[in-house]
Amino acid sequence: MKQKAVLAFSGGLDTSVVVKYLQEKHNMDVVTVTVDVGQEDDYKKISAKAKKLGVKKHYNIDARKEFVSDYIFPAIKANALYQKKYCLATALARPLIARKVLQIAKKEKVTSLAHGCSGKGNDQVRFDLTFHAGSNLPIIAPIRDLNLDRTEELKFAKKHGI
Repeated sequence: MKQKAVLAFSGGLDTSVVVKYLQEKHNMDVVTVTVDVGQEDDYKKISAKAKKLGVKKHYNIDARKEFVSDYIFPAIKANALYQKKYCLATALARPLIARKVLQIAKKEKVTSLAHGCSGKGNDQVRFDLTFHAGSNLPIIAPIRDLNLDRTEELKFAKKHGI
């Protein structure tokens, strides 16, 4: 039976490269998950891109209400600001996105979890910790693990018609 990974998918360069990497380098079927926490993305375009990349299934999950009630409101109550002025919306969103990916992982009975984070920021930590807390599945993070830079990603994307 072919291995299957679930990927937190934004439709951007990083996660599009990860789809093709998983398909070609790991010979995996890929399920993608896009989580709406209020960002102004075009979810129809993201779904179309996932389909064009050949994913087995794509999920768009509306988590806006949950994000506000379970993450934003508690953060406001705690006065959670970076340097006393910057909202932590992105940092707060990553664990919720990862939790939704885990829900789909269980539903789809995948063999691996994946994300497109680089090794430079804290997003990788937020995804990895949430994935580890909710699953024993291996985590594949090729952008980070291969230390790919933008130039290498663009070259890979061009080669694979992304």
